[in-house]
Amino acid sequence: MARARRHDPERRERIVDAALRVVGRSGIAGLSHRTVAAEADVPLGSTTYHFASLDELLVAALRKANEGFGRKLRESPALAVPAGDPAAALARLLGEWLGGERSGVELEYELYLAALRRPALRPVAAEWTETVVAALSARTDPATARALVALMDGICLQVLLTDGTYDEEYAREMLARILGPAEGRPR
Repeated sequence: MARARRHDPERRERIVDAALRVVGRSGIAGLSHRTVAAEADVPLGSTTYHFASLDELLVAALRKANEGFGRKLRESPALAVPAGDPAAALARLLGEWLGGERSGVELEYELYLAALRRPALRPVAAEWTETVVAALSARTDPATARALVALMDGICLQVLLTDGTYDEEYAREMLARILGPAEGRPR
C-alpha cells in the first residue's frame, strides 16, 4: 500500500528558515541538505525536492535575509517626510539595525558576501542593492542613492568586522556629505 503524501504547504519556507538558522550557527561551511533537514525536522528528500542544490537553497535564504533592511527603509516615516533630514534618518535606521539582533545582521552579510565565491548568489545580492537604491531614490537621485548604499555597507562591515561600536553621529555626518547641502536641512 502506497503511503499517502502529507500536504505541507509551509515545508519549503520551514526549510529556508532552517537553512538560515544553520548558517547563523555554523556558517555557510556548515550548510548541507542533511543539516538543514535535521534542523527543519523534515526528511532529507524534502530538502532536495525543494532545492536541487545548496546554491538554490542559499539563494532562497539570502532573499529571505535581505527582506529586513529594505523593508525598514521603505516603511520609515522619517524618510518619507520631504522636509526631514534623510542623513539623520538613515543613520538612525542603521543604528537600529546594528543595535538589534547582531547575529541577524552578521548572517545577512555572511550570505551577501558569499556571492564573492558563489556566482548563483550574485543576482540576489544585486537585487538587494537595487531594492535599497530604489527606496533611497525617492529622496535623491539614483547615483547618490548608490553612493549612500556603498557608505552604509562600509560602515556596517567595519562595525561588524572590528566588533566596534556604531557611531550614529559619524554616520549622519558622512551620509550628509554624500547627500550634499539641501535647502532647509541642518548643516
